[in-house]
Amino acid sequence: MGRMSPQSEEPPAAEALPEYAERVLGVAELIPPGRVMTYGDVAEWLGEGGPRQVGRVMALYGGAVPWWRVVRADGVLLPGHEQRALAHYRDEGTPLRAAARGAEGHLPRLRLAEARWDGEPEPGPGGGGAGGA
Repeated sequence: MGRMSPQSEEPPAAEALPEYAERVLGVAELIPPGRVMTYGDVAEWLGEGGPRQVGRVMALYGGAVPWWRVVRADGVLLPGHEQRALAHYRDEGTPLRAAARGAEGHLPRLRLAEARWDGEPEPGPGGGGAGGA
């Protein structure tokens, strides 16, 4: 199955999806609602690549997964997709920091200390999380 980027309406051909991209997208699908991982966190969790490689995968193929849960290390919302991401964060209860008065567009940032997911299953009534990888 092809994956769409948040910027694109046309998915790339399924056979064009590299194995590394499949792995990155698989991690994005594991992140629980209301939690996030940075691009660097995803690369570290996979044990290969780096933040730029993860960001590239998300830009090219991330539209079919919860792309808003893979974020910049500074907590700034994804440029060009701020309002869509913000709607998801509010819907999922992702911790946000109020926008500074001088912040461009008065957009909040993510509260990474609270929102960051370490890859461990979440405790709770659902049973133990998304499973292991």
